[in-house]
Parts: sequence; C-alpha cells; structure tokens
Amino acid sequence: MNAPIPPDQLRSLLDTARQDPDPVETAEWREAFVALAETQGPARARWMLDELARMARAQRIGWQPELSTPYVNTIAVEAQPPFPGDLAIEERLASLMRWNALAMVVRANQAYGDLGGHIASYASAADLFETGFNHFFHARTEAEPRRAAPSGERPPRGGSDPHEVGERGGQHLGDLVFFQPHSAPGVYARAFLEGRLGEEDLMHYRQELTAPTKDARGLSSYPHPYLMPDFWQFPTGSMGIGPISSIYHARFMRYLTHRGLLDCEGRKVWGVFGDGEMDEPESMSALTLAARERLDNLVWVVNCNLQRLDGPVRGNGRIIDELEKLFAGAGWNVIKLVWGSDWDGLFARDVHGALARAFANTVDGQMQTFAAKDGRYNRETFFGQDPELARLVEGLTDEQIDRLKRGGHDLVKIHAAYAAAAAHRGQPTVILAHTKKGYGMGSAGQGKMTTHSQKKLDEAHLIEFRNRFNLPLTDEQATTAAFYRPAADSPEMHYLLGHRAALGGSMPRRETACEVVAKPDIAAYAQFAVAAGGKEMSTTMAFVRMLGNLMKDAALGPRVVPIVADEARTFGMANLFKQVGIYSSVGQRYAPEDIGSVLSYREATDGQILEEGISEAGAIASWTAAATSYSVHGLAMLPFYIYYSMFGFQRVGDQIWAAADQRPRGFLLGATSGRTTLGGEGLQHQDGTSHLIAATIPNCKAYDPAFAGEMAVIIDAGIREMMVEQKDVFYYVTLMNENYAQPDLPAGAEAQVLRGCYRFSGRKEAKLTLLGSGAILTEVIKAAELLAAEGIEAEVLSVTSWSELARDGQACEARALAGEADPGTPFIAQQLAGGSGPVIAATDYVRAVPESIRAFVPPGRRYLTLGTDGFGRSDTRAALRKFFGVDARSIARAARHALAAR
Repeated sequence: MNAPIPPDQLRSLLDTARQDPDPVETAEWREAFVALAETQGPARARWMLDELARMARAQRIGWQPELSTPYVNTIAVEAQPPFPGDLAIEERLASLMRWNALAMVVRANQAYGDLGGHIASYASAADLFETGFNHFFHARTEAEPRRAAPSGERPPRGGSDPHEVGERGGQHLGDLVFFQPHSAPGVYARAFLEGRLGEEDLMHYRQELTAPTKDARGLSSYPHPYLMPDFWQFPTGSMGIGPISSIYHARFMRYLTHRGLLDCEGRKVWGVFGDGEMDEPESMSALTLAARERLDNLVWVVNCNLQRLDGPVRGNGRIIDELEKLFAGAGWNVIKLVWGSDWDGLFARDVHGALARAFANTVDGQMQTFAAKDGRYNRETFFGQDPELARLVEGLTDEQIDRLKRGGHDLVKIHAAYAAAAAHRGQPTVILAHTKKGYGMGSAGQGKMTTHSQKKLDEAHLIEFRNRFNLPLTDEQATTAAFYRPAADSPEMHYLLGHRAALGGSMPRRETACEVVAKPDIAAYAQFAVAAGGKEMSTTMAFVRMLGNLMKDAALGPRVVPIVADEARTFGMANLFKQVGIYSSVGQRYAPEDIGSVLSYREATDGQILEEGISEAGAIASWTAAATSYSVHGLAMLPFYIYYSMFGFQRVGDQIWAAADQRPRGFLLGATSGRTTLGGEGLQHQDGTSHLIAATIPNCKAYDPAFAGEMAVIIDAGIREMMVEQKDVFYYVTLMNENYAQPDLPAGAEAQVLRGCYRFSGRKEAKLTLLGSGAILTEVIKAAELLAAEGIEAEVLSVTSWSELARDGQACEARALAGEADPGTPFIAQQLAGGSGPVIAATDYVRAVPESIRAFVPPGRRYLTLGTDGFGRSDTRAALRKFFGVDARSIARAARHALAAR
C-alpha cells in the first residue's frame, strides 16, 4: 500500500464514522445543508458556506476551506451538455492523427537515426487537440480588422453558442492557440489530412535543409513561426514561455479593445501545455495577473500525463491536486477532467466512496505504473486492494479494465470541459486533463519511464498500435509505417473539412497582411536631437521626448505602446502619466496620493502605457504581444519597452529569442546601458554584455548611439522599416542617463549611422584612429584632445553598431567564399581605408563586442580593443572607467603604446 497523501480531499468526510464524536449531530447538519441547497438553490448554499467561514475566522477557529477537491471530474455527468458531433467519426479521425504522427517520427528515425522527435506527448494529447480543432479553435475569417467600440462602451458579444463565440455575420478575427511543442507531429498529421501538407512534406520532418532539394517542405521540430512563417503562430518549445506569453496576449487583446483600436470581444486564447512545464517559474509567474484582469478570454489545458523526461512529474504526490491549489489560490476557474465516461457507472455504484478513498491514497508514481500495466495487473493491484473496489469491477473483463479511459482521452468529457471553459465569465479557466503518456503505444511506451524519448517502434509494436486503434491498414502498411489519408469523398474527410470550414478554416495559420502606418517626418518629433546645438541632455531624456512627440502624431501615435517594468519615473517618463495614462482594465478607483501634481499617477481604461510592475518576464511578454500584433490581429502596433539594460538580454534572453522566432516588430530600449554609467548600483545592475547577446539574434538590429542625433536617425529608420516597409525586424537601442553636450548630427551622416559608424572628427590621413560607442565615445573624444595637445593627431569614428559592422563584413566574406566576382568591401574597412596607423576601439562592454570586427580591419593596421571585462563595481563613473581602463587617460595611454610598438 502506498504512503497516504495528507487528508486534503474526501478523507475527513469518508472517515467520519471512525472519527466523529457525535455522528447524530453531524447527520443533522448534513441533512439541513442538503435541504437548504435543494429548496433554496446553489446561490443560497454558497452564501451560507461563506457565512460559516466568516464566523469561523471571527471565532479564530483556525480553519479554512481546502483548495483541492476530490479526485473526480468537476463537471458531473448530469451537467454534461449533449455531444454535438459524430463520436465514432471523431474517434476514427483522432486515431488516424495518432498513426500519421507516429509514422512521421518512426520513418524519419528509420532513415536517419539522429533526427529525434516525439510520439508519446501527442499520443497523450491527441484527443485534447482534436476536440479543440473540431469544435472550439476558431480561425481568422475576416480580411479587415474590426474597430472596437469607443472606450467605456462594451462591444456587442458574439453568439451564445460556445462554438460561435466571436462571430458576427460569419466573420471572426480568430482565436489564438498555443500548442504543446512536443505534440507538433500531431498538428502536422492533421494538416496532412486537410491537404495542407503532402506525404513528401511529412517524410521531411526535421529535415528543413534537405526538403527543398526534394521539392518538399521541411517541417520544423517544434512550433517555429520564423521557420514556417505561414503555419505556426507561436513558438512554445522553450518550456514556460508559451504559458506566460498566452496570458499577456490575452491581456493585450483587452488593451486593444479598451483603447478602441480593435474589437477582440468573443475571441479566446487557448493554451495546451504539459504538467511538467508548470514547474517553470515563467509558467506560474503571471497567474494572478490573469485573475486580477478577469481574463475570461483565456483557457489553459494542462495535459497531466504525470510524466516528464526522466520519470513522474510528482512521483510521491499528485500533480493535479497541486495545480488545482495553485490555480484556485491564484483566482482561476479550475475544471478537473480526470475520468472518462467508462468510470461513470463505477462511481454511480460506489455508494460507500471506495473509489475516492483509493484515489486519495494513490500517488502519481503508482498511477503511472497502472498506465504501463495491463488490465489484469490493475484488477489485482488497484481494484484488489479493497473488497468494495473488487466488487465494482466483477462484471468487467481484464480488457475492459485496461480500456477504462482517463478524462483526457474521452471526447465527450473533453467537450464538456471545453464548453464550460468557453462559457465561463469573470475568470481565466484551467482544465486539468488526466491522460496517459504514450497512450495506445502499449508495451512499446505507454506509461513507461523512457516513453518521452521513444521514437523507434519495431514491426510487432506497429502492428499492436494498428490493432489498438482499429486502423484500416494492412500488415505491410503498418510495418512500413505508411501514411494514411481517407478518400476525399469519405465521411471522415467530409466531417474533418466541414467542421474546420465552420470554424473559419485550417489552424494553425499565420497571416501577415496589415495596413501600412504612415511615419511622421523626423523633423516633426526629433529636430531638437538632430540639431541639438551642444545642449546638455542624456540620450534617455532625448528618447522620452521623442516618444512623447511620436504619440501626438495622428497616424502613428495611437499605435505606439510604451512599456515599462516599474521604472517610468527613473527614465523620466512620469510626464506621460497624465498625457496618455497607464492602462487599467478597471480605470482608477482611488485618488492617487500625488493627485495635485502635474506628474500625478493616472490609470485609465484607455490608458496607453503598459506598466508591468517588477516583472521583466511579464514586460517582455507584453512587448511580444504588441510586437506581433500585425500578424496575430492584422493590426500593426509599435511597442517601445524601456528597461535597465542589465535586465534585458541577460535576464529574459530566452524570451527575447522566442519573440524573435515570432518575427516581431518593435523597439527594445536598454537604458543605463554599459558597465560604468550606473555608477553606484554595483555588479548586478551593470551591463557589459547585452550587445554581445543581441548580436546573436539574426533579426535584431542592435545600436549603441552616443548622441541624441544618432539615436533619432536610428529610431526613424526602425519606424520606417517596421511600419511602412513592414520588415520583420526589431531594434535594440541602448540609452544612457549621463548628461553631456549633444552635438548636431553631421550633414549626410544618416546612412553611415545606420550602417554602423561615421567620422566624428579628424582626418583619414591621421596617424591614429580611435573608435568609440555609446557612453565611452565621450571618453574617446577627450582622449583625442589629450593626444592632440601632445601633437598626436587622431581620427575619431563614432561606432553606432558593432554588430551591424560585423554582419556587413561577414556578408562580404560569405559572398567571397561563394565565389562571387564582386563580394564587396566591408563597410568598416572602407571607413578605415586611407589610414595606416593603429586603431584603438573602446566601449562600455566586454572586449568581445569590439573584437567582432577585427577580421575586417585593413591588414597592416594594429587593432587594440578596450572594454569592461570582469565583474562590475559600485563607485563613481570616473572611478569605474579608470578601473576598467576605458577613461580618456587610459585610451590615450593605449594609443601611445600602440604607436610606439609600430
């Protein structure tokens, strides 16, 4: 017998006969409560329970209701709606999806043993996916986005039928669906039956480079919008990022609606995730936000197959109970989908609660063993532990016991749970679906410890799988893992395509059509920066002023989404509080302490700023939702997320990479950048690596401008690329909080600023070239002045982007290696041409950043890099720059050394 779980469910009630000191009085209370519920209804019963709980607290009894419920289905049999489809056809279709997904992975690994792939996850989730595809996941059916009602007016709701939510006149902007990544083969299998993919495509699963040579499409391992830009909408392969992203997408849809930009009422965000994935901190980090914002447009389906890669998710506990407590405590509506319809009769006959007692004492590790064993084992081990349990299954054969379904494999139960979730109002909903990992794989993998990595099945196991699901395959077709698609005129195909047509067409499907948004002329919002005239300011202040001006533009302004993670005042953005407001789904229900101030804190339903609190993970998820709005909603938005640069790529780099996979369009602003600009904050606040990491992301353009004029040109180019030319790029721009004189941008320097560097001062023929970027360019300029006083003339180049210079050089090199007649000359080599002396490069980042262009420095010119390698310190800027050797005197000393060594 397993060690008992603490009595957090039914045990106190079921064991009352042994523990209750006054059973008669207890029976009277029970009868009274049952009578109350029957005569006055559930609302009155709930009120009475709440009143008793209040009394218990007042009396300091030390009791509160348990957050977990019995290990049974939340939706009772009598509450289930009629199943609206053809159950037999849907079960056959689900079986075909399972087979084709399995065949895809098996064939790939028979041909190429090192390709990998996963079968077991989709085997457990197939019915969860198929119920959504057949009845709930709505695709976009409207070419032009609908405008939302003005702020304060509630747009009309969609139809009352859960299947028609969001439809008006047969048009729908589409649901958002996040798919469990290891189940991607199942989504490809459905696309194959729908005719979106062919056999050759399935045969090139995980062969994206080889496929085009065979006139086929390679299928990415997991959902990757960058690799399959017309197919996948959201990348979910990095565990935890899909869940948090889904929450912020749901909230952003409310933001669009409340600001009157787009009517997102009636649309849902669905997420199918794994129970093991819930261990990731990102998965859990925004649960309370979803509840606080009352995101009833959000439904999570957690596939509780009880297993992760190495073994049970909770071997000595029950993950469903644990997750129920977490989600209920966070304020979510929880639907437990534990047992299939075959169990209904057993529960009905179980008048003494033997099943509930047995489940209360069965941990997940044992439940996994039950999944891996046959009916005979389950009869002897589970049902045999109690005479009452044994009597419940006396009329069942071992095979019938083996076929008892868990809730996540029963289409009727799944539909009931989804329908309840779709209809629920006022809370996000999570469905905890109990499944078996490797369901149907039999002795080859069902419930086994190694099932996650199972990708090769022998002939006997393939035949066993064929027989288990009664597939219309010959032995030869089964043993060769042949793909199977029913005839076009078969009932299955009519059903499959008909249901998807009623829901707007195939999913997943990524679309990119959206209207061009006009860009204001740079002089309209940044003339003060381009022609600064030596005025002192920080580039952070210059950016905030530009942002405020951009938001006043009639065309672009409403599309701008300012995002901060509780640092708006730090970055001088408090003036925007009154100007555009901070978004709140409920407005402002209090009088802020600073209400009399011109910079008072103002929340509003139509507020434009997204203030995410102390959550960089939340802020970047919010930025991603806005940056992909052009494809997700058909409405181009332009997010500007400003943050301490140290808390960007280093802290949430995986989320930024996932955003890059979605082809975002927007700006990331790394403020107080570099290792010496935020002097007193110390090691963890000093950024010396963000530009190094940014350079690894292909569609990220990273710039480190020193002056406001440079930054203005970069921001202007980014707006043009993303909003007018609609290129799938995003910009990372670093900002400083250090005030210094801002010169005018040299005439005609714009193109060079964007390419990566321009001549700030000096002559090409100078015997020395100094390169500097960002905060350290001012030190480079001072170093040139020190050297000039000694009679050493130096040319100074302002480097606005080391990574753009490096990429340009690499592109020239690649063309040369490919044998092109004119591969071109790297831009940095062009800029350094004509000189002959050493080149000194200094930055506020680790030396690897300026080292990235070494290969493209003209031969014969010594190249010496200075940077801020090592751990940061707390001190003044001057002391820090001297310590790291990037102050003016250190740069000048390095220059003299390089000249002497010639």
